[in-house]
Amino acid sequence: MAQLLPWNQCMTGEADINQIEIYSTNNYPWCTRAKSLLRTKGLDFEEIDISSDQARALEMIERSGRRSVPQIFIDDESIGGFEELSKLNLPDKLA
Repeated sequence: MAQLLPWNQCMTGEADINQIEIYSTNNYPWCTRAKSLLRTKGLDFEEIDISSDQARALEMIERSGRRSVPQIFIDDESIGGFEELSKLNLPDKLA
C-alpha cells in the first residue's frame, strides 16, 4: 500500500487533497460509515458503486489489491477501508 501524506499536512493546507474516491456497495454498513465520516469532515468524494458493475469491481481489486469494500483512495493512493480511514480520524488528523 502506498504511503499517504500525513493528514495534518493535508488539512492545514500544507498539502492539498485533490480527489477522494470511495468504491462501495449499496447499504453496506462499513461503506455508509466511511461516507458519513468524510461528509462529517466536509470532504468531497466520488463514490464508485460496484454493486452491479463488475468492471468497476475488477478495477477496484486491481488498484487496491483488495476485494473488500469500501476501498478509499486519496489522490490515487490507496488508504484501505473504513478501519484505516477511522484511524486517521484522530486529533489533528482529519479536519
